[in-house]
Amino acid sequence: MRAVFIFLSFIIISNCYSQELTSGGKLKPEQAIMDVRHYTINLAVDIDNKSISGNTVIDFILSQSTPVLLFDLLNDMKVEKIWVNGKEAPFTHTNALITVTPAMPVAAGKTSVKVMYAGKPHVATRPPWEDGFTWTKDTLGHPWVAVTAEAAGGQIFFPCKNHPSDEPNEGADMNITVPKGLVVAAPGLLQKVTHQKTTDTYFWKTNYTTNNYSLVFNVGDYAVATKMYTTVNGNKVPMQFYVLKADEAKAAHHLEILEQIAKVREKYFGEYPWVKEKIGIVETPHLGMEHQTMNAYGNKFKYETIGGVDNDWLMNHEFGHEWFGNKVTVKDWADYWIQEGICSYGDALYTREMGGEKAYIDRFKQSAFGIANQKPVVQGKDLDEVTAYIGDIYSKGAFFMHTLRYVIGDAVFFPTLKQLSTNVQYTYDNLVTTDDVEQLFSKATNTNLKPLFDLYLRTTQKLEVHIVAQRQNKYKISVDNIDMTLPMDIVTEKGVQKMTLSKKPIIISSDILPQVDPDMYYLKKIIIE
Repeated sequence: MRAVFIFLSFIIISNCYSQELTSGGKLKPEQAIMDVRHYTINLAVDIDNKSISGNTVIDFILSQSTPVLLFDLLNDMKVEKIWVNGKEAPFTHTNALITVTPAMPVAAGKTSVKVMYAGKPHVATRPPWEDGFTWTKDTLGHPWVAVTAEAAGGQIFFPCKNHPSDEPNEGADMNITVPKGLVVAAPGLLQKVTHQKTTDTYFWKTNYTTNNYSLVFNVGDYAVATKMYTTVNGNKVPMQFYVLKADEAKAAHHLEILEQIAKVREKYFGEYPWVKEKIGIVETPHLGMEHQTMNAYGNKFKYETIGGVDNDWLMNHEFGHEWFGNKVTVKDWADYWIQEGICSYGDALYTREMGGEKAYIDRFKQSAFGIANQKPVVQGKDLDEVTAYIGDIYSKGAFFMHTLRYVIGDAVFFPTLKQLSTNVQYTYDNLVTTDDVEQLFSKATNTNLKPLFDLYLRTTQKLEVHIVAQRQNKYKISVDNIDMTLPMDIVTEKGVQKMTLSKKPIIISSDILPQVDPDMYYLKKIIIE
């Protein structure tokens, strides 16, 4: 019950996301011709002045020649110089958009742009729900810096193509210089650390494709706790916890919890996606955020028990995004539920695995009360992140998967869910839409599931179950607002029977008023006459 309450509270709080900064939306034509391949971010962090300085190199491929290049960067940063393929180029920087106009049009093919800049990056007033930098100190008085960017994207501190449809397919390098003695945690693998007189530089590299909001770093007085993990496929991958030295004694047990979480996630979704790098978490001053191979954790080691085993709901959820969000990624924020809803459904599967089927069902019975149903989960196309980010992408998205499991049955549902998270068609470089998910499950069941997807995800309607009393203890039962047949548990004095409902009524005999769907596999409205 406590876990459910926290989960619902998280949804409610999340629904209050700041309206100031966002990413995505309608893709600009000048950026549509650009395929980003790699980012190299070279920055020095001045903690005393809460500022950064350095440069970012953007490597990309142009599908056609263009006289202008566009990049996103908040105006908190002052751009000093820009080079296009090694030649300095004129530019303007207004309204968070860098417009580069080289002397000659840039030819189609490989292109490299280097941007030199500096400034005081946007400060997050309520992280992680409001993006930006957090400049604070830990309990021992050491500087502690965190960056969150899911809504706003990388534009907070580096020039980029700030749209979910384009990820750097060849990864990124983050080379971050900080005051001596502090540690930088970032995505990928740490290549080396160089030591200067008063500073240290951490060279991080990921070779995987990644969303740009995962390209963030954290700075603190960290120790690194390590535990080797063996994946479901037998591969060895290090689990690393960048934990504040003040909390170092808690790290070993925390990694044990993470190991159990990883085993359950792998059971349902396949091998951990980033086996060539690491399973990483970093302690942060904010609650938490998914960042590929380096998830932010700030739940202060508050555990609940499921099936007699400690669980951290925050770490569990954010780690689930390594599959849904990072490996399976949407190309349009309009389909955000795929990342948040299916990830949240994975949280419920953890409850099922550790606490049993009843605990899983009870979780959804409770979570139904957190569904607002004020806007459709999928509100259209070409949405920006803030517009798409509503609480129901978590709660109703997860409940939809719960319904889908019941409708098609475990024998088809679980293998198809794993196919979504493992098939190259839907993972890594290949981004997905709601239509892709619907077509996958429809094909697996040899059934047109679009009416169910549309009802749950593209409307705010609930399934309408119509019960009409007849003479001699008979009842007509139908579903009125969906054009497909659906299985339904119906309770009479004889017990529970699974029947098939559609718009065409069935007639049942019962000495009592039939109870429909007692375990709440559907979001429904009962109409009794």
